[in-house]
Amino acid sequence: MNLNNLKPAEGSTKNRKRIGRGTGSGRGGTSTRGHKGAGSRSGTSSKVGFEGGQMPLQRRVPKVGFKNPNRVEYVSVNLDALQALVEQYNIVTVDFDTLKEHGLVSRNDLVKVLGRGELTAKIEVKAHAFSATAQKAIEAAGGSIVKL
Repeated sequence: MNLNNLKPAEGSTKNRKRIGRGTGSGRGGTSTRGHKGAGSRSGTSSKVGFEGGQMPLQRRVPKVGFKNPNRVEYVSVNLDALQALVEQYNIVTVDFDTLKEHGLVSRNDLVKVLGRGELTAKIEVKAHAFSATAQKAIEAAGGSIVKL
């Protein structure tokens, strides 16, 4: 082994532009930052979405409609999902913890029971909201509802 045979280990070096390493490197002098101005100095940053003074895209695109900040969003659970739970796990009471345990809702969700599908089992359902059809179907099957 001689000095002229030495090579770095495989994968130990990166192919990147080494800037600021003298004029002979082709990337010395201004180190690809251009001449003068704030961009050539250290510690510069620009706003997210800044387009060099041009009107940013976020301000050019028209805004339409209204977003209600007080909107309450529910995660919907249908009657067919409740029937499947009852058939699979022999559940008598369906509450938030049961739904969370079986992956139908997450920790901070609000639950609304909707009326798709059929419910034949007599169960007690505890949820934050019920549609009128779901409420009728649960009570018609002999079950009861409890609003949380």
